[in-house]
Amino acid sequence: MGDAPVPSMAASRPSGPVASETAAARLLAVLWVVSVTTGPWGAAAGGGEESLKCEDLRVGQYICKDPKINDATQEPVNCTNYTAHVPCFPAPNITCKDSGGNETHFTGNEIGFLKPISCRNVNGYSYKVAVALSLFLGWLGADRFYLGYPALGLLKFCTVGFCGIGSLIDFILISMQPHCQLL
Repeated sequence: MGDAPVPSMAASRPSGPVASETAAARLLAVLWVVSVTTGPWGAAAGGGEESLKCEDLRVGQYICKDPKINDATQEPVNCTNYTAHVPCFPAPNITCKDSGGNETHFTGNEIGFLKPISCRNVNGYSYKVAVALSLFLGWLGADRFYLGYPALGLLKFCTVGFCGIGSLIDFILISMQPHCQLL
């Protein structure tokens, strides 16, 4: 009876690359279980969780419409205080609090929130009319009256466009302005 080899624990446990792949698979399984049970925002998936506001959705969880553009000003129609708002639609099967504070399950067709976008405030004056008035009647101050500066218009009228120099400067200033972003 002799000396029979005794199996060791090291022989039954894999070593090398196989061991690291097994450990990585176990770690991924544990992480998957944790992510499924805690939900995407870290709260427990139970019934008492606080719903996310629609404004806080991640990119890809909503789509926003393009703003309506005013043909005359080339800016969004509802631009006020350098901000316009466009309607955004959460993706189907997203539940979040809408702009009214109501928790809603969206199908993809409902407006969830209004996203602010930046825009230029424009005064609505026509660029072409302002340039034409400045070129032909600038020495009478007609361009300044049109743009809403009656005091400067009257001063230009009384001084014949500041002896022509003010008319030339105003024509250059108005001509170099971006469309409808007039002085």
